[in-house]
Amino acid sequence: MKDYKIEINLTSKKKKKPQFDQLEFGKYFTDHMFIMDYTEGKGWHDPRIVPYQPITLDPAAIVFHYGQTVFEGLKAYLTKNEEILLFRPDQNMKRLNQSNARLCIPQIDEDLALYALKQLITIDRDWIPTLEGTSLYIRPFIIATEPYLGVSSSKNYQFIIILSPVGAYYKEGFNPVKIAVESEYVRAVAGGTGNAKTAGNYASSLKAQEEASKAGYSQVLWLDGKENKYIEEVGSMNIFFKINGEVITPALNGSILEGVTRNSVIQLLRHWNVPVVERRISIHEIHQAYNNGLLEEAFGTGTAAVISPIGEFFWQNEKLVINNGETGPLSKKLFDSLTGIQNGTKPDPFGWVVKV
Repeated sequence: MKDYKIEINLTSKKKKKPQFDQLEFGKYFTDHMFIMDYTEGKGWHDPRIVPYQPITLDPAAIVFHYGQTVFEGLKAYLTKNEEILLFRPDQNMKRLNQSNARLCIPQIDEDLALYALKQLITIDRDWIPTLEGTSLYIRPFIIATEPYLGVSSSKNYQFIIILSPVGAYYKEGFNPVKIAVESEYVRAVAGGTGNAKTAGNYASSLKAQEEASKAGYSQVLWLDGKENKYIEEVGSMNIFFKINGEVITPALNGSILEGVTRNSVIQLLRHWNVPVVERRISIHEIHQAYNNGLLEEAFGTGTAAVISPIGEFFWQNEKLVINNGETGPLSKKLFDSLTGIQNGTKPDPFGWVVKV
């Protein structure tokens, strides 16, 4: 890696840390942040680590009006030997640039981004929680900052990284969640921005999520936007089904985000010689498998929750209770294996873990 030069300005007043056994997801933030600017004709410049602080933007900044922004999410873990580990961070930086391309945002230097991330984590390493189920969540993001109300891509941007000590994403922790199948609203369509990690995808999901929460469900299962029958994602995660011994996940089709955890699960399953396929699968096929007693497990995958077992689907006024509403053995094995690799307690046969 190149010898990148990053200006470092440390805070003179550190924050009071939260109790690590009482962490909520995404509520607390560390003492410092990374910022880098982009100016058309100059490129990315002035990389710096500064005290965590509000950012000042012109009210006409393009990000506010046309949503030109992308983000990523990954985690850092502190091992019993006081080593800081990252899980496949190169894949997150690669995907960030893929999102940039879709949103007409200039490409970043992935090596510089990773170097800056490591520097920031090293400075704020005492914010990494060590209790089981906790980690340091990392949020890199890019916003369009040019003040301009014409519909066009910005000439100026900021790339920012912030850090947050977190506990479990769902209040259920690693226990099965209940999912409502969404039949009215659409998250994304092929040709849109569904395969980019951009704010608009999440804003469009809020209405359905709000209604599902009121009905007692943790998340929604998204169906395709054209025929409203093919399964895409569950909430902000990819989804897997175990049907009659075979694991099935929806194939990437332009409207499904290519999850790093999704890819890792597929590799793990193949490593274990568990049959796994990526293909189009409909909610009707899931319903039929359930009626035939063949739907053995379902689980979501993502950075925040890692593996989230699903205990129930609600579709067309019918409750589909999976595995008696209990966590399945494959979901448990995947969760234990992935989190073990991530926190350094289990072997990493794939070379996924990166030391800071």
